[in-house]
Amino acid sequence: MQEEFERLLVKMCDPEEKEAYFFADKLGKLIDDAGKDRLIELVKGEKWELGYLAARALSNSSFNEESLDAIFETINNKVHRAHQGAFVQALELFDLSDRFIDVFKVFLFGNFKASTLAMAYLDEVEFDISPRTIRKAEKHWNHYLHNPEEEGSLEVKKMQVELMFSEMKELFEGE
Repeated sequence: MQEEFERLLVKMCDPEEKEAYFFADKLGKLIDDAGKDRLIELVKGEKWELGYLAARALSNSSFNEESLDAIFETINNKVHRAHQGAFVQALELFDLSDRFIDVFKVFLFGNFKASTLAMAYLDEVEFDISPRTIRKAEKHWNHYLHNPEEEGSLEVKKMQVELMFSEMKELFEGE
């Protein structure tokens, strides 16, 4: 099994390989603890293309939570700002139901592609929301209001966020 993992990893990392996605998907089904650590290193590494493929491989593994920590860390790393969108796109392969705050922060502070994809996840994913989650989101929103990344996007985001908060708070009315 280790030999097959190594073979697939080499194929996935080969810049000339046209079927890298196929090998990443197969690799994900063979991941053990050691393989998970190697792929997380690739996610956090300097070569964003390999990081994206590693994230894709990890999405097919049983290491969802640990993988998401690494992917969100990479998304929020300013070094990867130009490629945030690719990593946010990889999130579609994961269970994000417990990651509302992480996705919300990407919506607020990500580049255009990352923010747009994050908003789609906020609309589509059924998140586990609690009053505490709302309070944390409001804290990040207040931080954004005082430090907007782009002045022009403030009004658009304000409308979206206020509607989102209103809908979430309705869930807990009467409690």
